Amino acid sequence: MAAGKAASKEAKAAAKAARKQQSKERRQQLWQAFQMQRKEDKLLLPLMIGSVLGSTVLLFLIGLIFGIQWFLLPLGVLLGVLLAFIIFGRRVQRTVYTRAEGQAGAAAWVLENLQGKWRVSNGVAATTQLDAVHRVIGLPGVIFVAEGNPQRVRSLLAQEKKRTARLIGDTPIYDVVIGNDEGQVPLKELQRYLTKLPRNIDAKRMDNIEGRLSALSSRSGPALPKGPMPGNAKMRGMQRTIRRR
Repeated sequence: MAAGKAASKEAKAAAKAARKQQSKERRQQLWQAFQMQRKEDKLLLPLMIGSVLGSTVLLFLIGLIFGIQWFLLPLGVLLGVLLAFIIFGRRVQRTVYTRAEGQAGAAAWVLENLQGKWRVSNGVAATTQLDAVHRVIGLPGVIFVAEGNPQRVRSLLAQEKKRTARLIGDTPIYDVVIGNDEGQVPLKELQRYLTKLPRNIDAKRMDNIEGRLSALSSRSGPALPKGPMPGNAKMRGMQRTIRRR
């Protein structure tokens, strides 16, 4: 009995220590992210400081009208800190997408970071020039996301859509080509584009479709990079840290 209690205490202590270590690592990553972004983004500090001061002054002035300025003052500070953190996160994300744009594997990297009920299969078709088509199964149906040379990926898209249509019946199929030209979707807007698609099927249908398409998941072509920025692991890590916060 005593041995069991001792083991339980040790387990709780170990879990607590692990949580503290994880929290410390997240704070370190966040600080590194801030330092990296601050050096590259000269507007970051002015915008963050301005948001804190602006919200604090605004709520203080509103409080003066109703005689509760000292009550609203700390709320203004807290709101300003929250706004500053949102600004920081958005500007970091913009920097990450700017660096990733045009690099092989960038779309795959974005899809891997999708949040919600999405089933992603990266590189279901590819060429030796690292053009690639990725498949996403979601509530809208099946979405193919292509990156690379527009002329080459169009043929890949057509092949994948034809193969898939034979197996999924009347389930809607969408296709997206990443780029900044007319009819294409910029990398930074890919997640937003996917989330705005209409919901046409349910989770049960998604499972059924995923099972049917599992045989088509093998890659045809060279393996793609895991992410668009092999030398920028810190940048990827800081974006994950921001999402967790």
